[in-house]
Amino acid sequence: MSKTKTGFFCQQCGYESAKWLGKCPSCNQWNSFVEELIVKGNDKNNKEDWKELKTQSGNKTISIQDVLSAEEKRIVTADQEMNRVLGGGIVLGSIVLVAGEPGIGKSTLFLQNGLHLKSHTTLYVSGEESEQQIKMRADRIGILNENFYLLTETDTQSIFKEIRKLKPQLVIIDSIQTLQSPFIESSPGSVSQIRECAAELQRFAKETNTPVFIIGHITKDGNIAGPKILEHMVDTVLQFEGDRQYAYRILRTLKNRFGSTAELGIYEMTGEGMRPVANPSEILISQKEDSLSGIAIAATIEGMRPLLIETQALVTQSVYGTPQRTVSGFDLRRLQLLLAVLEKRGGFHFGMKDVFVNIAGGIKVEDPSIDLAIVSALLSSYEDTPLPPQICFAGEVGLSGEIRAVNRIEQRIAEAEKLGFEKIIVSKFNSKSLPKSTTSIQIIPLGKVEELYQLLF
Repeated sequence: MSKTKTGFFCQQCGYESAKWLGKCPSCNQWNSFVEELIVKGNDKNNKEDWKELKTQSGNKTISIQDVLSAEEKRIVTADQEMNRVLGGGIVLGSIVLVAGEPGIGKSTLFLQNGLHLKSHTTLYVSGEESEQQIKMRADRIGILNENFYLLTETDTQSIFKEIRKLKPQLVIIDSIQTLQSPFIESSPGSVSQIRECAAELQRFAKETNTPVFIIGHITKDGNIAGPKILEHMVDTVLQFEGDRQYAYRILRTLKNRFGSTAELGIYEMTGEGMRPVANPSEILISQKEDSLSGIAIAATIEGMRPLLIETQALVTQSVYGTPQRTVSGFDLRRLQLLLAVLEKRGGFHFGMKDVFVNIAGGIKVEDPSIDLAIVSALLSSYEDTPLPPQICFAGEVGLSGEIRAVNRIEQRIAEAEKLGFEKIIVSKFNSKSLPKSTTSIQIIPLGKVEELYQLLF
């Protein structure tokens, strides 16, 4: 095998250097140089490995008119939420990166999905756990599958040797940070190791038409650990997130070459594994017997699916000189903006009040259409008057106090109607998009925050 040559590259701008530098001369970033492979050793055995697996002929230039259009072949799983975020199922030959915090349930979710695919041979490669640990989790999930195989290995060439023997139809790697390629001398988890291992898995997936799931770690900033190129190399990037204090988990699509990037799936973590939640609106609205002030229901859109969530606000007299502003699941700066609008346009003195806002269920919402529900909850708590029952809100609030139109209003109205709400307050500028057919829910269009206060109180 010929000698392996390495160089040092800046992870910010790509500047190349023959030796390590503390500061990049190109972008002036400190400690951004890492060692990476330049010329890979010529290993004949490694090339022969792919000949057995390769199914496609040699590539040559071809006119785009001669390329035949065809639907991607997909493996449809038993998990409808997984099918949703992947765009209809697992595409053959695709490589999917899944990232999330430790203990959030990534390994459980994909072990469960692999066990459900009884008609396909699945190989689960773990570099973090032993066979006994994985078997304990599989027993807890309670699904039997004779076509599900385990391999506890971190060396990529050993993994490919086992793949040649087994010829699986789906490969799950847990996790990419534990793999090690013999062509790179650095330790597992380093930038160059992650990049090289991902490149080898990508070549395998494309040349054998086998889908590969790669589980990855995230940094303390919430970004996927490793080089940014990792996200460019894969076909789909999924983010698995949730609050540890709640049982609900959200699987978001950040990138998808075979479907929409605005999809999301919701799971409930139970003792028997991850349970897909078919109707999340019902669990995000708390069941309460009495009418309470400071609670409003928002008709929001998360990804491509409409959700009805409960917004809670508490306004109290400030004891200290500086009033507190505390939020959970909502943007603090957005709350300060809404309070300023209410103070300026409505004459409400929030300047001497402590304000607390919470989104029930432990989820984080970024949809601006939740503004109207937040404002209604704030006014309800300010006046200490409960809002009328069976009413929900969908609208964005502008700086001049106007209620702005929001997108996909028909889906929001349909979801509210399905859950038995009697009234929905929307922007009057949504009038063109309102459903033409008669609905059982009463649609109330408003233009200003002042009109909202007069209607509710």
